[in-house]
Amino acid sequence: QVQLEESGGGLVQPGGSLRLSCAASGRTFRYSAMGWFRRPPGKEREFVAAISGSGGSANYADSVRGRFTISRDNFKNTVYLQMRSLKPEDTAVYYCATRPWQAAAVTSDAYDDWGQGTQVTVSS
Repeated sequence: QVQLEESGGGLVQPGGSLRLSCAASGRTFRYSAMGWFRRPPGKEREFVAAISGSGGSANYADSVRGRFTISRDNFKNTVYLQMRSLKPEDTAVYYCATRPWQAAAVTSDAYDDWGQGTQVTVSS
C-alpha cells in the first residue's frame, strides 16, 4: 500500500499562486504515475493533471492548461502542482493519487491510492 500526504493548500486571492506537494511512500516512486484531482464544493471529483513515472509526459485538464504545472522529483518521492493565475472556480479540495504503472491516466478509476486532500480556496 502507498501512503500519500498532500500539503501546501490555503487561502489565496484571485490571480495568486500556490504550490501543492504530495509526498509518497510505500512503492517505488519512479515506476508510478501520479495524478492530481479536485472536488469543488457541491460537485464531483474532476481530473486536474497527471504525470508519468519518469516525468517525461504530462496531461492537463482544459480548465487549467497554461496556468498549472505538474512536476515530480523522483529523488524526493514527491509530486508538485504549481498553480498560477488562480480563479475562484479553482476552489476545491485537491487530491493526489498514484497508480502502479508508468503511464499517466486522466480518469480517477485508473488510480488505486489516494491522499486525504488539501483545501485550496481562491477568494478576495
